[in-house]
Parts: sequence; C-alpha cells; structure tokens
Amino acid sequence: MNQELTPRQQTILGLTVREYVKTASPVSSRALVERYELPVSSATVRSELAYLEETGHLTHPHTSAGRVPTHEGYRYFVERLLGEVELPLRERLTIVHQFHQARQNLEQWMPLAASTLARTARGAALVTAPHSRRAQYKHLQLISTQGTGVLLVLVLHGGMVRQRMLTLADPMTQDELTETSNRLNRVCFGLTAEDIGADVDALPGLDGEIAGLVADMMRQVDARASGVIYSDGLSEMLQQPEFSEGEKAHELVQVMEERSFLRRVIEEALSPEVGHVRVLVGGEGQWEQLRTCSLVLTRYGVADFSTGALGVVGPTRMFYGRAISAVRFVAELLSDLVHEAYVEEPSHEYSSGETESDSRGDRYDG
Repeated sequence: MNQELTPRQQTILGLTVREYVKTASPVSSRALVERYELPVSSATVRSELAYLEETGHLTHPHTSAGRVPTHEGYRYFVERLLGEVELPLRERLTIVHQFHQARQNLEQWMPLAASTLARTARGAALVTAPHSRRAQYKHLQLISTQGTGVLLVLVLHGGMVRQRMLTLADPMTQDELTETSNRLNRVCFGLTAEDIGADVDALPGLDGEIAGLVADMMRQVDARASGVIYSDGLSEMLQQPEFSEGEKAHELVQVMEERSFLRRVIEEALSPEVGHVRVLVGGEGQWEQLRTCSLVLTRYGVADFSTGALGVVGPTRMFYGRAISAVRFVAELLSDLVHEAYVEEPSHEYSSGETESDSRGDRYDG
C-alpha cells in the first residue's frame, strides 16, 4: 500500500483517475493507450494496471474489464500527481467582480461564496460565517434619534455590527452621547464580553448601563459562534451517477442536512491555519457517513482573530484540481474581505454588515 510507484506507474494511475473522473466508466488498458497515445503496448499497460490493483490504488469491478480508482488511488493522485491547478482568468475575474459588489455587506458574503463554489467546483458547497472564538469590542456609537430615543451601534472586530434602540429616562444632546461613547471606546477597545462585564460596576451612571448592555450583546454573538452553515448545489450533486441509487442519495442528503455533523468534521479536519487546503477522500476512515464522498476544505479569514471555513462536497469521482483551485481562490477573496473589515473603519458602520435591531427598545434611568 505504501510502496513507491515508478514514473510509468504514476503516469498510468494519473491517467486512469482522470479518465474515470471524466467518463464515470471503468478504464481499460486499450482506452488508455488509444486515447493518450502511450508509447507502450496494451499488454504492458494491463500489467501495470494489475500491479496498481495489487497495491490498492485501483480496483476491478466484477462486471467490467476496466479499473476504477480506490480511495487510496484518489489520495495518491491528489497528493502526488495533481500538481498546481488554477481557475481560468475569465472565471477569476467574474468571481472577483461579484465579491467586489458584495464587499460592504457581510450577510451577502456566505450565500455568494456558497453559490460561487457550487457552480465553479461542480459540487455541493459549504460556507460558515467568520467569527472569533470570542467577540472583541471595536467601536460604539450612540446616535440621538427623537426625544429620549437613542440608536446604539456596536461594531466588533471583524466587521460584525449590532444595533439596538434605547429609551433614556431623560433626553441627552448628541454631544453628550458622543462623549459617553468616546469614553467607552477608550475603556473597552479590544475587550471581550467577560472583560467588559467585570468592569461594569466601576463605570459611573449611564456608562455602566451601556457597558452592561454591550456585554450582553457580545455574549449573544459568542453563543452564536458556531453559526449557520450556508450551502448550495445539493440538487446538482444528486444528478451525479454515483447517487442514482436511492440509498446513496439519501445518505448524501442526510450528511448535508446534519449541520452539527458538518461542523464537527470542519472543526476536526481543519487546523487554525488559514489557507491550507485539506482533501478528505471517503471520510478518511474516520467519518463513515462520508464514505461515498470527498470534501475539499479550507479556513479563511485572519488567523487568531476571525476565521470561517468553506469547502466543496462531491463524489469521490471529483474534478479535484478544479475543486481545490475554486476553494482556494474563494477563500483568498473572503480572507481579503475579513482583513479589510478588521484593519479599516467602515465609513457607515451602522448601515452595513450583520445587524441586529430591537424595535421594543430598552429603558435606562442612568
């Protein structure tokens, strides 16, 4: 299983994988010789195919004279034979343009990334929203609306925005509200909900009331850290010949709908490192539910600050080069967006990003 293959065996294995991915039909020695003009006889290729079957890289369906790749064969192909693959320039420019149009609205990033990946990689796509292990305070604005009404706008590191309407006991001028928010910005910058909650009692009057509310809002964000998984492309996946059988199709649907399982796979399969692409073939012997699938996963964002994950699910007979290049390219675009949201102050923070409003308001007597 771990024996080193000769250059000729590597060539024949690579061509067998590519041909099977393309045709979904077992590959014969004659087909390889004729279609790829190999400088050896069919008998020689047949001998090498038999050896690759012995080593566990290929298997021999009982009804066919051809071979198909095994999980081990696909892994060898991805790790040793695939090489670097890049999406065509026209596709990359189209994707960049789409993300440029959505760059001001975080809520659009994930569904756009999922639909783009599904279309480009020709599989089912998964995307999670970027989040920190703990939300960190970046900026607060208190905006006078009418009478005693105040709009609280909380901006967290990573570009996430939360809003809430407050009703004060007594009216305050915008200058007074700005002074309050400036004091809190100096005290709370970079802190977590736990840090702010510990300091609430030391803050006077309205400052302490607002800080307590901010800490509660940030705890809600922390509670949602595992978040929603955005997906796209399942219906197209079910049209693949591998899933023509009802049982296999049912298993795939179950996998895609079981969000807690997908989150566990993502967390266990990916390290905190951003940009490293991980390919899982047939569940890697660890996840039985994925035995008919391959996953191409990576993490995007700003390491040690705010990250998410994205990937493509497909049959093991996947166009791995295209899937890997699509996942890597979309992850780079999302990383740029997260970095931009982190290092730059949005010009209209309270009108963009992921927001939360409470029309009932909260009353403060401080």
